[in-house]
This record gives sequence, C-alpha cells and structure tokens, in this order.
Amino acid sequence: MTIGHTDALVMLSHSDAEQLATTLREISNLLAQPGPDRLTDAQVGALSQGRMHHREELMEWCRNVSEYLKAHL
Repeated sequence: MTIGHTDALVMLSHSDAEQLATTLREISNLLAQPGPDRLTDAQVGALSQGRMHHREELMEWCRNVSEYLKAHL
C-alpha cells in the first residue's frame, strides 16, 4: 500500500495495513454502539482533529477506509 501526496510517500507493510484496517473497523464499531463503551463526543473531536463534527461522519470514514484497505490487501 502506498499513501502519498505529490512529493512524499508512506509505505505500510502488509501486516501493518491489516492492523490499520482492523483498528479502523473497531473505531467504527465504538462510534456506532450505544452504551458506556461508546466513544464520547470529545473523543470523536480528538480523533477527527475537529474536522468531522458528527460521529456518523467519522464512523463512515473509518468503515470506508477499513473496507478499502481490506479489499486491496
């Protein structure tokens, strides 16, 4: 997997990409579930660096990136 802008690339090993996909899927699950294990709004803000204002937005982003990674491993 290669992630990059115009001048810099980031390479992940296959196992790191698998771990990242799993972690993103778990974050998505923690955003979606009700109850005490659900991520708080403050945690959502911190994880998205204030760019995503709704947990559904971050949940969908995490799920989409996770699925993309899994499909391309």
